[in-house]
Amino acid sequence: MALERGYKAWAERMALSLRGELGVEPEAPVSPHSLAAHLGIELLTPAQLPGLSQDVLTQLLVNDPSGWSAVSFEIDGVPTVIYNGQNSKGRQSSDILHEFAHVIRAHEPSQLILSDSTAFAMRSYDSKQEDEANWLGWAILLPRVALERCLELGLSNSEIAQKYVVSETLVEFRRRMTGIDRQNQWRTGRRSSVRRKP
Repeated sequence: MALERGYKAWAERMALSLRGELGVEPEAPVSPHSLAAHLGIELLTPAQLPGLSQDVLTQLLVNDPSGWSAVSFEIDGVPTVIYNGQNSKGRQSSDILHEFAHVIRAHEPSQLILSDSTAFAMRSYDSKQEDEANWLGWAILLPRVALERCLELGLSNSEIAQKYVVSETLVEFRRRMTGIDRQNQWRTGRRSSVRRKP
């Protein structure tokens, strides 16, 4: 994950700033729907998208429900996120916040590239934008201060995931990548060495 220097710290500050704007505590979970309303983002499932044909809905929801997660674009100037409501709640949170992060960062949307026959399509991919969106989205879902508090309370990864409506995989990733576990090991080791001194 190649991020510019200072980006991770900025993402943590943004996670706390958004909570302040929503009037919730820094350690509190944040609902994607509440955040969408606050940010002025329309949050929809495919079935709620006006004008989508039954054939397209069937393809997205019946034939290939695991083939997509979420997408963001503008409808009449309003940022809109379409998400797969058939994924697990934790996956939905991650997918939705990833798209919110694209909106917050004002990322350039990916381009759809069609073959000459339009038989198949590919999307452009900007790894920097995707890395930024991942880190920011995950930081908003589970800020470092919230994770620290959960560990102080002795919550397991499963309990943290349930409280913040994320996957256990995301909890493990945040614990590893924020350095909290290493920091706690260092503190524990330091306390032990102090107690052993004569």
